[in-house]
Amino acid sequence: MIPLIGIEEEYLIVDPRTRHVSPRATDVLAATTGMTDVVHEITRFQVEARTPPSTDLSELGSQLRAVRKEVADAARACGLAIVASGIPVLGDVSSPPLTDVPRYQQSRVAYRALQDEITICALHVHVDVPDREHAVYVGNHVRCWLPTLIALAANSPFFAGRDTGYASWRVISWGRWPVAGAPPYFASYADYELAVRALDDAGALVDPKTVYWDARPSPSLPTVEIRAADVPLDVSDSLTLIGLVRALVMTSLEAVRRGDHGLPVSSEMLRAAYWRAARDGLAGEGVDVRDGTRLPANVLAWRLLEHVRPALVEAGDLAFVQEGLDRLLRNGSGAMRQRRVHARGNDLNDVVDDLIEATVA
Repeated sequence: MIPLIGIEEEYLIVDPRTRHVSPRATDVLAATTGMTDVVHEITRFQVEARTPPSTDLSELGSQLRAVRKEVADAARACGLAIVASGIPVLGDVSSPPLTDVPRYQQSRVAYRALQDEITICALHVHVDVPDREHAVYVGNHVRCWLPTLIALAANSPFFAGRDTGYASWRVISWGRWPVAGAPPYFASYADYELAVRALDDAGALVDPKTVYWDARPSPSLPTVEIRAADVPLDVSDSLTLIGLVRALVMTSLEAVRRGDHGLPVSSEMLRAAYWRAARDGLAGEGVDVRDGTRLPANVLAWRLLEHVRPALVEAGDLAFVQEGLDRLLRNGSGAMRQRRVHARGNDLNDVVDDLIEATVA
């Protein structure tokens, strides 16, 4: 059986005249038609779009393009625009204005200056699994490949007016939170529950939804959520990543059925691989955490495809994802595109203009 997929993409609201992020998400949401599921996010600089569950990548692509167009049209009606970028290129984003929801205000009290860089946008992929026990074991398998997904999706090199030197500053910024970034290895769902309970007792959680690891069981649904990727600039790249993620989950479920609960890669090795992927993206080398070897990022990407090839065949996605991966590696990631645009005139305004155009192209 081919698992259902549900998608969340987050977008930044920008003023097309100043190119700075604008805290007017409420206005944009009010201007949407209600035809698609668009909701507020933690800051008023962002909105989040959600797709209905589907098994068909083509259908998901149509939904993502439709929702991007709807949100862009709503923003335009307010004199604004949206961009698909992992973090703001321009604007004063320190201590960003939070959406007026009690849990977000509680988060400000708990996490303090960590909130200063909370204006981040990701791609979240929810994939059906039989139960939470399976979700934990799938996470154990998937965590080895999360650095490769980070490199493929990297789309946040500039932050608040400067080049960070990283392909994905969102991953680095987000990884400083107490329960975010690379997920631990868990022997069982009971082990996962014990860890979450200990984190809660330590005051590291506001509520169960603040378990922000990049692979996590849903607290309310029989799904596993993979949330390592920056929001891609191009919907086609989103679909390539979504296809790879579902195939990873399917491949992991097959291993779990054989009694394989995942390779217990050390958290230290995984953290180093995260850092390398976030720094260099597709432009350099990454780390295969299964044996610790450094390899070109494109080699790791093709290794991922080979790892999930049988699942892609089963889902009918092989040709689509293989073509999408080839295009992504040939054209480069969103981070590489942002830097190419910047290099033409050394002007970050040009980068934002290109992001506005490409987000709904």
